[in-house]
Amino acid sequence: MKGVRAVAARFGVSPSFVSKLRNRYRRTGSVAPDQQGGDKRSHRIEAHGGWLLAQVAEAPDLTLKELRAGLAARGLEVSGSTIWRFLERHGLSVKKRPPMRPSKTAPTSP
Repeated sequence: MKGVRAVAARFGVSPSFVSKLRNRYRRTGSVAPDQQGGDKRSHRIEAHGGWLLAQVAEAPDLTLKELRAGLAARGLEVSGSTIWRFLERHGLSVKKRPPMRPSKTAPTSP
C-alpha cells in the first residue's frame, strides 16, 4: 500500500484527510460521510405537546412569547423557534407578536 503522503500528493489533499479516510474505511467499511443534522431535541417539547396544543386550541391568538412563558412555568426553557417548529410539525400557526393598537387615522393591518 502506498504511503499516506504519496496518496495525499496524488489527489491534492492533506495527509491528515487521507489518514482519516483510511480510519473511517477500517471502522465502517465505507468512506461515505456520516449523516449530518437532523432532529435531536424535539422530544423535549413533544413531551409537553398535549398541553401546548390545548393552549393553542383554547386561545388561537396566543403569541410565541406567551407560549414560551407558559412552557417556562412548566419547567421547559425553549426558544421561540422551537415552538414555531413544533406548531409547524402539527400543522398549526401562531401569531408572532402582540396585537397593535388601532390607528386613529388609517388601518395598521389588512
